[in-house]
Amino acid sequence: MGIDTALAKYIGCMVVRVTADWFRDAKFGIMIHWGLYSIPAWAPLDDAVVRVLSQGGHSPDGDPESDPLFRNCYAEWYQNSYLLTGSPTWHHHKEVYGDRPYEDFAGDFRAAVEGWDAAGWADLFAAAGARYVVPVTKHHDGFALWPSRTPNPYRDGWSTERDVVGELGAAVRAQGMRYGLYYSGGLDWTFGNVPIHRQIDVEFSIPNTPEYARYVNAHWRELIDRYEPSMLWNDIGYPAGGDPERLFAEYYARVPDGVVNDRFMSEHSDIRSPEYEIRPDIDPHVWETVRGLGLSFGWNRQETAAQLLSATELVHLLVDVVSKNGNLLLGVAPDDRGEIPAGQADVLREVGRWLAANGEAIYGTRPWTTAEATTADGLPVRFTRRGDTRYAIVLGAAEQLHGVPGIDPEDARRLGDGEGPATAFVL
Repeated sequence: MGIDTALAKYIGCMVVRVTADWFRDAKFGIMIHWGLYSIPAWAPLDDAVVRVLSQGGHSPDGDPESDPLFRNCYAEWYQNSYLLTGSPTWHHHKEVYGDRPYEDFAGDFRAAVEGWDAAGWADLFAAAGARYVVPVTKHHDGFALWPSRTPNPYRDGWSTERDVVGELGAAVRAQGMRYGLYYSGGLDWTFGNVPIHRQIDVEFSIPNTPEYARYVNAHWRELIDRYEPSMLWNDIGYPAGGDPERLFAEYYARVPDGVVNDRFMSEHSDIRSPEYEIRPDIDPHVWETVRGLGLSFGWNRQETAAQLLSATELVHLLVDVVSKNGNLLLGVAPDDRGEIPAGQADVLREVGRWLAANGEAIYGTRPWTTAEATTADGLPVRFTRRGDTRYAIVLGAAEQLHGVPGIDPEDARRLGDGEGPATAFVL
């Protein structure tokens, strides 16, 4: 099929496109933020940004010093945060680094990349039970994690020499997982508009110039051509004149079962991607909640187990999201050496052990007619189904399924040992 024929075909059918089964079956993915921001790796432990995003809204349009961005807990936003005079990150940077510019962290990061092990990451994510992996290829600071043939016009050599994106893709696919790519299409601070003082101004800080539109289009096409990702995970929007619809058509012609998220701010998307949000009930639209294992997506030296989800909390979140027609894309934050901190790795392995015993009730399932119930002991229950087979997952340890309306405990077969974060039953 010629490209023009393919474009016409996919442009005509995008409005009725069905989200690929691989994505709906996968349920659990890992997002990786590793970049220059992983060198200073600092943000205040303030959940204001998370609270605003989890409610699906913007912060009030008020005094910049009372805005969540002023005390932003996202360490991957370090460049913006340290430029906000008087902010906690500004004070931290002055105390630790003096007048050292953010750009100077590139040398430290390149040194870390030299010793980085792609296979180690892939082994851990497979052990966690993840079915797809989405690394950041370029975050808001504009630094690319592959040797792009489209160089940054404002920062010479603003990328890795080693092909981090390509090597990780090979390692992930060798483990049988799908490979998607994150790219910050909306923000690139090498093109200006930094710092952003208020969260309400983020969407208005896209460099809407023809130059930036050409740059973003070229990068996305290069990523598709080189790596054929199973998912295009864009962030913060797209520059005016970028024509994402044509990009989608070319992408689907290259990757027919590809998935596109809704952050291109286009009329078309395959999935909705709220941040730190959950749903009160079954969503008829396919969705994917994205959140960090802690408060930040990038590594924050200050975070401890107190900020991280426990394995129990993570399993309960995954079960709840899946019962309501969603996927969970969990943010993992490698440190300044490119290693997954032990606290994060321990949680991931424990979740993987639970999924190894109970994954039948998660992978490949769809929502039942009802998402929630409660046992006689007051434990929450979530439901999934696979064809005519129904599953009830108790959010806690349970020997039997007692007191759930319409279910005879004798008809419920337990999948695991009845211990651990949650107990799955086949009905």
